[in-house]
Amino acid sequence: MRVLIAIVAFLALAGSVLAQAEFDTKAQYSVLMDYESGTVIFQKQADAALEPASMAKLMTLAVVFHEIRAGRVSLDDEFFVSEHAWRTGGAASGGSTMFAELNSKIRVEDLVRSVIIQSGNDAAIILAEGLAGSEGTFALMMNELAAEIGLTGSHFTNPTGLPDPDMYSTARDLAELARYLIREFPEYYHYFSEPSMEWNGINQANRNSLVEMGIGVDGLKTGHTEAAGYGSVTSTAQGERRLIAVVHGLSSMRERTEEARKLLTWGARAFERFTPYADGQIVAYADVYGGASPNVGLVGQGEIALYLPRGSRQCLSATVNYDAPILPPVQAGEKIAELRVYCNDQLVQAAPLYAAETVGQGDLLRRATDALKQLALGWL
Repeated sequence: MRVLIAIVAFLALAGSVLAQAEFDTKAQYSVLMDYESGTVIFQKQADAALEPASMAKLMTLAVVFHEIRAGRVSLDDEFFVSEHAWRTGGAASGGSTMFAELNSKIRVEDLVRSVIIQSGNDAAIILAEGLAGSEGTFALMMNELAAEIGLTGSHFTNPTGLPDPDMYSTARDLAELARYLIREFPEYYHYFSEPSMEWNGINQANRNSLVEMGIGVDGLKTGHTEAAGYGSVTSTAQGERRLIAVVHGLSSMRERTEEARKLLTWGARAFERFTPYADGQIVAYADVYGGASPNVGLVGQGEIALYLPRGSRQCLSATVNYDAPILPPVQAGEKIAELRVYCNDQLVQAAPLYAAETVGQGDLLRRATDALKQLALGWL
């Protein structure tokens, strides 16, 4: 049974105006996320299905980096350029390409750099075929990892982002995917800020034009199709704070650049950090059925931080959700529950909660007492 604990006195903050009312964007879909806490501080159709275009290549990169970490491939391995990759993603296709030569071999590192910098469709297909044998099998790997990450609104059918009616994502999922890449694979993140790449005698600039604007943007990926419009997933580090922005459904490259810049600038300047729970501070208590202690304290993984609008802190509320009954033994550090923070009834952050201490099995009297409670009251 799912138990929900309302934290009534979560914060006593004045102000009724949503932060979002102070900013708008021409983008049809948008998310601005604080990297550290995962707090979504701006959203517009964040959970609506969208065509990810070349931003789907972020999922391709996640799979490649995952395979490198697992030791199944290395940056120095070479993959063969098939005719399918050459025709579908090469110069003849008319799309973004690294101009890979048919029947040649290319190092994984060069393919990765091309996917990031040039958005090479041929490079993405070569990686997919080299790792999985075909685009279809690689798509299965993409969806498997997407499920592990928690991308509940996404489905991938190819490594390039080329149009397919069965491929979709959401602005929220793209932001979460970017957060995953930055957090899990920092050793490869420097590729995203490289200004250009030359291959086969052709030099191409990074398609993410914000990288060279001097506003701290150091990644991640742009995308465009005729049907979906122009979009981007970008990130910037300002001081100790990193932001992730997603904009999509715009009418031109210039508009995409400007809307992403405006969103990132607003997010960096309009918010202040607020820590409702310090490291180790008890957030709530969860009942332990038949335990040596009747309940266990719940804490975050480190401090739980939010970013709130400067000058107009809003009324926040929160709930703690967990599956009951919780049975002993409960180990300290075990994930038990989830803290969900709302702003005017809109979910802005979900953070896992862990057992603050170990709770062993109770004596016979404790177990009997809890059994009677369950019989009389249930787990409500």
